[in-house]
Amino acid sequence: MLQNQRLGLGLSTAPLVTKARTRSITAENPNGEKGQGGKEASNLGAGRKGRPAITLKQCEETVIAQIQGTGIIQHFWITVADQTGKGHAGQYVLRDLVLRMYWDGETEPSVEAPLGDFFCNGFGVRTNVNSLPISVVPTGGMNCYIPMPFRQAAKVAIVNQHASDIGGFFYAFNYALVDELPENTAYFHAQWRREAVTELGKDYTILDNVKGSGQYIGTYLAWAALERNWWGEGEIKFYMDGDEEWPTICGTGTEDYVGGAWCFNNMRTNEPESYSTPYLGYHFYRETTDIDAWYGHNVPMHGMYRWHLPDPIRFESDLRVTIQQIGHDHTKLFERADDISSVAYWYQMEPHAAFPALPPVNRRWPR
Repeated sequence: MLQNQRLGLGLSTAPLVTKARTRSITAENPNGEKGQGGKEASNLGAGRKGRPAITLKQCEETVIAQIQGTGIIQHFWITVADQTGKGHAGQYVLRDLVLRMYWDGETEPSVEAPLGDFFCNGFGVRTNVNSLPISVVPTGGMNCYIPMPFRQAAKVAIVNQHASDIGGFFYAFNYALVDELPENTAYFHAQWRREAVTELGKDYTILDNVKGSGQYIGTYLAWAALERNWWGEGEIKFYMDGDEEWPTICGTGTEDYVGGAWCFNNMRTNEPESYSTPYLGYHFYRETTDIDAWYGHNVPMHGMYRWHLPDPIRFESDLRVTIQQIGHDHTKLFERADDISSVAYWYQMEPHAAFPALPPVNRRWPR
């Protein structure tokens, strides 16, 4: 009960009053100070919506939240104005902005991912998500409810790698300051990866080189099917605590992993049918309108997520997560090469291993 009171609030704990101090960081109160919000002036006068948003300077890392003390980020919301037509690839601004989070003064981020992909919006495309940890609502209101505790300090930054400055960047970080955290409280991590063309017969790596104890809580996949026919026969694998050649946990298929079945097809229309639920979803499907010169066909794009909150993947010493690229041509299985991006979400005790370097911005855009 004490842990629930300190780390969050649910229906069962809503009546319980604690000593936690609630604070919020926005452009109107950038330091989250008590009694210091909303002072900026607009044409309506002092304190009348004078600074609701900021401008992100090109090629700069902007710290949007800096917190000292012991606490937990309980919710944050971000939205950014449409940048279509502003500089090259304006529609891909969600992959041009990189979200980074640092806990307790660390120099290497524990969270590093393109802003859109972190919120299950891959391909630089805005799409709605209706899950418990992450919710994206019209139009581009991105919300995260994943608890993010820290013992000494927290820093959240946005890196603008777009072709120009980005105006109209709005945000709110709602957090609680507490006296202490339970000893077994781990730190939140998230990591993005991409292979523009995967290697035939080699499993795609979602996460690797995790050392220490913790629990894996979710996966987001942005999967562009570069070859023809059904693309989702690949099995996800969790290698943990000394597993080498064979994993302890092996799934049965890509659509199975996110709770779907039989190619996501609606049996009446024989077309993929999207869904978005609290813990799993196949929430985005679109075929590109441009013909791919190499493969000679339209490229379907698929967005899907799986949250392991009721069933976390617990590990004691190490963890590696991979997924196969296997298709089916209506007669037999075959090895595929596709364009896959992913975000892995997990908790672990610090320190963590350094992340692989993000590819340059033009290597993050869809094909």
